[in-house]
Amino acid sequence: MHTSRRLVMSAFAAALLLAACGKKDVPPANPAVPAMLTVKVAADAVFAPFESETQDKKVVGFDVDVLTAAAEQAGFHVDFVNTPWEGIFNTLTTGDRDIVASAVTITNERKTSMDFSEPYFEAKQLIAINDGTKVESATDLKNKKVGVQTGSTGDEVAQGLLGKTNANIKRFESVPLALQELQAGGVDAVIADNGVVAHYAANNPNAKIKTLESAGFSKEFYGFAVKKGNTVLLAKINQGLAKIKTDGTYDKIYTQYFGTQK
Repeated sequence: MHTSRRLVMSAFAAALLLAACGKKDVPPANPAVPAMLTVKVAADAVFAPFESETQDKKVVGFDVDVLTAAAEQAGFHVDFVNTPWEGIFNTLTTGDRDIVASAVTITNERKTSMDFSEPYFEAKQLIAINDGTKVESATDLKNKKVGVQTGSTGDEVAQGLLGKTNANIKRFESVPLALQELQAGGVDAVIADNGVVAHYAANNPNAKIKTLESAGFSKEFYGFAVKKGNTVLLAKINQGLAKIKTDGTYDKIYTQYFGTQK
């Protein structure tokens, strides 16, 4: 009886030893870079063609396709959540979102509170006016009512032209709302990103909106924003972006939304 028990215990101990030895052959997982991490992405889905929402509440658009393709190449998943522009960056600080992908212009001021990926889109501000309005340049806006999206670079440009506290700057939750107000005659002009204005004009041919460029408006570049110091996720995003720019995926997405190759 005792001999049999000793044999069983010896066999059990040997099995544990073999199991322990076997584990040494498996490299430990790196907790900093999960194999297929799913991250939550904030997008203000009222900024077509960069991001908008379908009837079944799915976020779609250029930014969505670019980041999804980059994530696939870099080995992580993305879950887009429609998030209002006002307060969108605070979701990075609170941890409610991991990335903001919402046609975000990279600025020095924003860099102080968040980190940006490499640029993925070059943009510029346009002046939108109704056909027949006598505006030929940015200087003609100084005594006009100008619509902008709150907190956007268009808002910053308008402040530079009219002054930060000028009551003629009319702020809206989205560019389409500002453009609708332009059509209704509530504002004389709208300053906004070229891609959004062009998309609105193309899809509202009866609006009869004209656009003007200004030499004083500098080029802008969009980037994907992450929480300050999140170097692991940032590196993965940049890795994916580099791959889709090299293999032609980015050009295909660009052509799909803007009709011409980048």
